[in-house]
Formats: sequence, structure tokens, C-alpha cells
Amino acid sequence: MSFTTEVKTEITQQPIKECCQKAQLSALIQLNASLIIHEQQLQLLIHTENASTAKRIFKLLKDGSNPEMELKMIKKVKLKKNNMYELEITSKVKEILNDLGLMTDKGIQSHPSKKIVSKECCARAYLAGAFLAAGSVNSPQKSNYHLEIVTQQEEHAAFIESLMRRFDLPAKTILRRHQQVTYLKASDKISDFLRIVNANSAVLDFEEIRIQRDFHNSLTRLDNCEVANEMKTQAAASKQIIAIERLVKRGVIERLDERYSIVARLRLDNPEANLNELCELYEEETGSVISKSGIKHRLTKLMGMV
Repeated sequence: MSFTTEVKTEITQQPIKECCQKAQLSALIQLNASLIIHEQQLQLLIHTENASTAKRIFKLLKDGSNPEMELKMIKKVKLKKNNMYELEITSKVKEILNDLGLMTDKGIQSHPSKKIVSKECCARAYLAGAFLAAGSVNSPQKSNYHLEIVTQQEEHAAFIESLMRRFDLPAKTILRRHQQVTYLKASDKISDFLRIVNANSAVLDFEEIRIQRDFHNSLTRLDNCEVANEMKTQAAASKQIIAIERLVKRGVIERLDERYSIVARLRLDNPEANLNELCELYEEETGSVISKSGIKHRLTKLMGMV
């Protein structure tokens, strides 16, 4: 089961307040339904691949207008294809659309009236319905976080985006293959969205996996940083050793001040030591404290003598 399916299943298992039913059904109908004329009568045809979403729509309609309707499953012929659920509504279509704010005297509306989502709980229910109908979210185990709701009309996408912004969700909308895609990318905001639509178990799963991934990525970045630093240290040490060996061959080291000759010998004897370790070795041998910058300065001077 995909993470999207898990989220949708959980949303449909949550109880919904009576005042929120219209808001959620409005989103589900607008994003999932087609308006058709059959034998001179208006009908609504709803298709969804998610069984729990189909059952939710059926129940909301049954508890509300209770129209004549039939829910059936259409089996896909192709392998690995999800079954399709079709809900056919053959009566009270105008009444339903008017009640949901999707039809007025001016005709079909691009989005419901703001009255439908005036309450915070109803706005949350609408977003839940929109996600059930046309939403998806990447598994937190994937490398990129992404949640989206796909709509057909620019005005409807703007309506959904404005609802999300009411909850401090910085949604953006883009045009993708003639469809409007309203999306979130930040992992913490995706988590907030799941919380807003009452997918609380999904929030816990999302956060647990996200934290594990982020922790692992942090360790990986730290390891990469340490490896890079180690490589820099070894590259610098190699250059220093080559320079010092040349000075030894030319007899220069013997004539140098002890401060430089000791550092030169310590570098030759400890080719893998970093500056901190050279400082400790210098202190052990001489009893004098020296800083990293002091060691580095003397090594630089030695290299400059070649």
C-alpha cells in the first residue's frame, strides 16, 4: 500500500462533523465527478481508484440528499492496475450541486462559495476532501518531499491554495500538462497538512521516518566532511614531506634553528598526523606549548626554503 493510500484510508476513517460534511463533499464532487445528460436528465458520474474514498462519497450523499445512486467496481484488464470505483447519481443532481455551492443561477461554479468553508473545521474538511479526490504525497522514505492536489481550473487551484495559506501552508501552484498542481515541498509543512486533515497516524509515521532520514543524512554529510578534511590533511602533509626531504638532501635541515628542525623531523616521522597531533608531539618532545597556527607557520616556512 502506498503512503498516499494509507493517508487517504485514514482520513476516511475519521468521523466528520455535520457542519463539515458539505465542505468535504463539495471538494470530492468537484474534483471527482463528471456532469452528464442521460435521457434528458442530469446525472453525476464519479470515478476513483480508492475504495475508501468511494465509500466516503457514498456515505456523505446518503446522509445528505440521499439521491438514487449505484456504486460499482470496474476491474482493470491490465495487470498491476488498480480497480476503478464508479458511483452513478441519477436523481437530485441540481439539488446536490446547489446545496454544495457548485451551481447557481449563473451556472456551474469554478469553486464553492466561501460560506461553505467559513469555519476553520469546514476549511480543514474541504482540504481533506480535495486530497481524497485528487491528492498525493511522496513516501517520507523517498529523497524528495512532495505533496500535491491536482485541479483542472486555475480559479479552483487558487481557491485551494488560499485555503492552505489560511493554515500557514506556503502552497504554490504550477501548470503541468494542462492541469493545475498546487503543492508543498517542505517536510514540516507536509506534516502540518497531514495533521490539518486529521491523518494523525500518518503524521507520526511521516515524522518518524523523516527524522531517521534527516539524521542519517546528517551523519553522511558529517562523514563526507571528515573524509574531505582528512584528504586535505594528507595532501598538505605529502607536500610538506616532499619539501622537507629535499631540504634534508641539501643539508639545509642541519643548519636550521631547532624550532624548525624539530617540526621537520616530527613531520617526517608522522606523515599521517594532523596539526593538532603535531602540536601534542612537539609539546611531548620539547616541553613547550605550541599552537596549530605555530606549527603551520613553521611548516610553511620550511616549504618556502625549497
